[in-house]
Parts: sequence; structure tokens; C-alpha cells
Amino acid sequence: MGIQEPTTNKILELRNLTIDFGGVRAVNDLSLSIAPGEFIGLIGPNGAGKTTVFNLITNAYQATSGDILFEGKSVRGVTPDKICRMGISRTFQNIRLFPHMTVYENVELGLHAQPHYSLFESFVRLPRASRAEREARQKAHELLEMVNLEQHANAVAGSLPYGLQRRLEIARAVAADPKILLLDEPAAGMNEDECNDLVRLIRQIHESKKFTIIMIEHHMAVVMDLCKDHRIYVLTLGSLLTYGGPAEIQSNPQVIKAYLGEKKDGRNKRVS
Repeated sequence: MGIQEPTTNKILELRNLTIDFGGVRAVNDLSLSIAPGEFIGLIGPNGAGKTTVFNLITNAYQATSGDILFEGKSVRGVTPDKICRMGISRTFQNIRLFPHMTVYENVELGLHAQPHYSLFESFVRLPRASRAEREARQKAHELLEMVNLEQHANAVAGSLPYGLQRRLEIARAVAADPKILLLDEPAAGMNEDECNDLVRLIRQIHESKKFTIIMIEHHMAVVMDLCKDHRIYVLTLGSLLTYGGPAEIQSNPQVIKAYLGEKKDGRNKRVS
């Protein structure tokens, strides 16, 4: 494999991670390591266990066995809200916004994932609380500008077109100022032009914010573009099939078979 896992300086490490739902093993003995600042793709056929991995990392699900290390410390059993405060933020396969709140309010909520003053300071309007609120308003508008939603700041979030709701969800996740950003199918339901715009936005976020990003995505062009200098992990039936750079993954016969199956004439197609 041309692009290897880091041996030191790991921000996230999964060790033999396994989860069973009744008699079904959704993730099986998964191990991987990610360094700060990397952009990692996580791909695989439907039902491969990709979103379950995100749910395990954020402790929405509790692993049956194995461990999750964030900055060298186990986070198994830590509550999801504390995971977020520690520095792991995510989007969801099915958009989860507060549809009756405004676009601005949705982003502002993300900013409060990291409290900068106490409830008492806010209640009596101490200077630190007032200053933090001004800074939060400024940052919220900067984030909306970054995702090109500034003109929709006062719109009700649920009234936005689907593609703009995707951008809003990304902005809210970024607002938490995470060390690791988990993107679950950000290009789902988008046309080619929207996908191209999304690639530019996510690349801008990665380059400017220096987050570690792990992305689940079925649009292979999006994955190959964003992960061109990094690794892509391929899951199938809850297990790690292989990993490597985009060129390796695209031409790997095991990956092609997992996605497309064997063709009747014995030939395989390229993953694209």
C-alpha cells in the first residue's frame, strides 16, 4: 500500500472495534489510525457499517468490544455531548437541523458546544459573557459567509432548499471548532454542479481550519478528489477490506468486486 497509516502522532485510533446488534455483527474487529490534519475517506457498499463506525466514535452506540482512543486516551463510555466538547463534531446522513429556527440560530447553537462563560456570568451580564456573545455573533456570520448562506441568515432553516440545508449542517458542525470533523454523506442527493461546489467548500474548510476530516461518501468522484493525497478505507460487511490512496482503491479487484460483483464475462469495471 502506497499510503501507510501513521505510527506516531495519532489523533484517533480504533482498536479491534466490534459491535453486535442481536445476532448481527455490524462492525467487526476494525482497527485504523489517523494523524492530525488528515483527510480520510470511508467508503463501502450499502450496509458496510460506515455510519455505524461514526456512531461508535461519537458514542451514540456502545461498542461490544475494542477501544476508541482520541488523542491517546480511551473515550469508550464517554457521553456524546462530552465527545463533542472534547473536539469531535459530525454531520448526519439524514440532515438534522432545527427546522423552525433560523439559519443564524442553528449556527449559533453550534458555537455554544464549547461554553466560554458560566450561567452566572450570563445572568448578571458580566463583561466576559457580553464579550463572548459579541464574538459568537461575529463568528456565526463568518461561518455563514464561508458556506455562502449569509443572505439567508434570517430565513427559517426548514425552508431552505436541500443543498443549502446540507451547507448549513456543515457550518453548524464547524461552529463547534472540532479537532475531528465527521462528514456522513455530505454530497447525498446533490447534482454534479452542487457536488463540485461542495468539494470546493470542504477543501476550503480543511485547508483553512486544519481539522482532521473523516468522510463517508458514495459519490466516488467527490471521494477521489478530496482524498487524493490521503487514505481511503474500504469496508464491507462490517470489516476492513483494504485501504490506500485513490489510485490503489480505484484499481483494486477486491474493491471492484465488493461494489459491483463479478461480471458474467469475468471482467471487472473500474470504480469511478
